[in-house]
Amino acid sequence: MTAPQGAAADASSILIVDDMEENLVALEAVLGSLARVVRAHSGEAALKAMLRQEFAVALIDVLMPGMNGFETAANIKGLDQTKDIPIILLTGAAVDPNYAYRGYTVGAADFLVKPFDPWLLRTKVNVFLELHRKNRQLADQAEQLTRLLAVDVPTEPAEEQHRLADVERQLAQVQCLLREREGTDGPDAAGLADRIAVLERAVGRLLEGQER
Repeated sequence: MTAPQGAAADASSILIVDDMEENLVALEAVLGSLARVVRAHSGEAALKAMLRQEFAVALIDVLMPGMNGFETAANIKGLDQTKDIPIILLTGAAVDPNYAYRGYTVGAADFLVKPFDPWLLRTKVNVFLELHRKNRQLADQAEQLTRLLAVDVPTEPAEEQHRLADVERQLAQVQCLLREREGTDGPDAAGLADRIAVLERAVGRLLEGQER
């Protein structure tokens, strides 16, 4: 596995799954500069890796012995812990016309035929990486807001003003992130939007209390 410069501060990782070592080497060479890359040589190994850590996206070869790519994708989508991980299925040039349809029915986000254009592959993977990063930012900001709102309101007016300013600043950052990711299909977008709506109402109540 490889990690680009600054990867320690960036938790986004890519899982690549293929039974052929040369294919894994090629994928890692193309994607290694984008994020940390983790290899798996089988569907079973991919599932174990996903249960150990979080991934922004998984690239899975369709034609593998044992658990093939379709079965691996179906199992990933069947687990609560891994169901939201985007999957790109990969297959060779002599592909069954029904493969793409089968891939989408098991929950794959995209389907690419080898040999693929490195630039196109990097572009597609980078979309999922950016979405994952924004999801993490939103979740972190929402959690910070929740902690701020859970604190008892200070008795000193100056402290109360400072706390409300912190809450409003955090909320503005969250709203900015939500606007940036409008039109994307992040799996947890609805849940995050609901959390933000609750926080906005809580901030409104705090501001009303301050005006009184």
